[in-house]
Amino acid sequence: MTKNSANSTQGKVRATLYLTPELLDEARNATVFLAGYPLRLTLTRLVEQALRAELARLKNAYNCGEEFPPRTEELKGGRPIAA
Repeated sequence: MTKNSANSTQGKVRATLYLTPELLDEARNATVFLAGYPLRLTLTRLVEQALRAELARLKNAYNCGEEFPPRTEELKGGRPIAA
């Protein structure tokens, strides 16, 4: 895990992502439905948990469960490169 815990609000940054309207609507519906006691879900927490779970899966599937190496350049925008 990184130096910030999963529940930490320190060091958070804003990220802009593009999602389908249907996926975002479903995430918002789940967040509103589960916002109360006992879960107190927020959209940020939902996305963080989903991203952590997917990163763990990708590490196990493609990097022997190890952390990915630090990037040497920033992400490039545009269409993904076809394999």
